Amino acid sequence: MQGYTDTILKYAADDTRTGMLENAHGIGEVGLTGTEVGKRLAVRFTLTTQSSQIDKIRFQVFGCGFTIAACAAVAEIAEGLTLADAARLNSGVINKRLKGLPEERNYCAELATEALQAAVKSVDKHSAPVSLSFSSGTVIADHGARIREDDSLYRELLNSAAATDLSDEDQQMFAGVLTVAGQENLPLEQTLGMDEDSLSTLFDLYFPGFDRSALIVDPTSDTTPSFEVSQDVLVLLLSHVPCDATGGMYQTSEWLARIIAARAARPGHLWTAMGFFKRQQLSEAIRRHLPTLAKANSQGMRWKRYLFKRVCDMNGGVMCKSPNCGSCSDYSLCFAPDEN
Repeated sequence: MQGYTDTILKYAADDTRTGMLENAHGIGEVGLTGTEVGKRLAVRFTLTTQSSQIDKIRFQVFGCGFTIAACAAVAEIAEGLTLADAARLNSGVINKRLKGLPEERNYCAELATEALQAAVKSVDKHSAPVSLSFSSGTVIADHGARIREDDSLYRELLNSAAATDLSDEDQQMFAGVLTVAGQENLPLEQTLGMDEDSLSTLFDLYFPGFDRSALIVDPTSDTTPSFEVSQDVLVLLLSHVPCDATGGMYQTSEWLARIIAARAARPGHLWTAMGFFKRQQLSEAIRRHLPTLAKANSQGMRWKRYLFKRVCDMNGGVMCKSPNCGSCSDYSLCFAPDEN
């Protein structure tokens, strides 16, 4: 994706200082108060101190890959600093460590440093959490759909669709994700998590008249940075694929599971990375093809967060700050109505 340099990707993938510290001496939050919950990017830092120095620091992020990278850089720099020096960290220092955020993403570094400064203030308040509004005024609501119904590639795919009894919803689902994947200038096998044989079968079944040369990677254009699919997420998804009487996985359901695992590794909301026009379409697709997964997420948690939370739980980790979703201040970050 444009703007994700190797340095930014490295920090975005660095989970060395993610999570929360028990009995923290400082707790700083930005974008987690009042009407901002779920409507702004949100960051939380927790830290412990020793002799006025930051001994350990951890962060939690509800936002894009640029924000994750900025928080990882802040935590790396701040750990070991005196509280006074940490309070003076600014977005320019973070930007330099990341070797340059895209100009339109500079607010991510501001957000991270403001959350750190809130945590430092919390130390002076005897560990009482300090929650701040994000001073830049940048409102980050749910990002809209990445494609439009009149997108030329999307229309070309649908126009090449087979005239069969295949559902319109599935044809549109695959056309959407292929359109989004086609914008990333990476091999489809990587962007969709499928092997060539499966891709060929998908095209033959759903879009037999489509010329796949339109999706060939252009080596002369900017290449989207590669990414790694979480095998734990993939295994979880595949465990919910229904099987036929012989024990074989239903084909379309398996394809969807593999695609979701691959698209969940991309920045941003899962439903937009899947090429849907509305959030509810992702839930509808999962209900059609992965019904036990839909049933398991009975509270309607955002799908990307649900998948990674389940993996975290299964591996003995703790992703949430509250054992009770209903009483947690992060509720609106984890749960959202199925609407655009």
